[in-house]
Amino acid sequence: MSIELRVRRLHPNAQMPVRATEAATGFDLYACLSEPVILTQTPQKIPCGLAIEFPYGYDVQVRPRSGLSSKGVGVAFGTVDADYRGELLVTMYTFGSLETYELQDGDRIAQMVVAPLAHAVTVEVAELSDTVRGTGGHGSTGR
Repeated sequence: MSIELRVRRLHPNAQMPVRATEAATGFDLYACLSEPVILTQTPQKIPCGLAIEFPYGYDVQVRPRSGLSSKGVGVAFGTVDADYRGELLVTMYTFGSLETYELQDGDRIAQMVVAPLAHAVTVEVAELSDTVRGTGGHGSTGR
């Protein structure tokens, strides 16, 4: 089943999100820049020049591209809410030994994944069921 992902160009040079291959999970997102941006370890919001609309009941996530991550360019995982109509922005930064990275207009910077949203409600309880793991947190199941 497919849904309609409505995309509005906010800038004439904005590129539409596309899947790199037919089997790709995510749509590539592109930088929409009037001039190059130098990324540093301080997070910066990079515009895509697009706004999107999708049906309630779906989850749209902005995720890193593995090719950029392997170079030391990070993307903060993000969620786009179904009622948001503003410009898509991707929070980017450098990490590890990479001090700076230059972004150009039209560079592929992230991927956007669309999935059905689980309808969940919160229920306050006095106790939770016991498990083998219990309250073991970060790193408790591995070395």
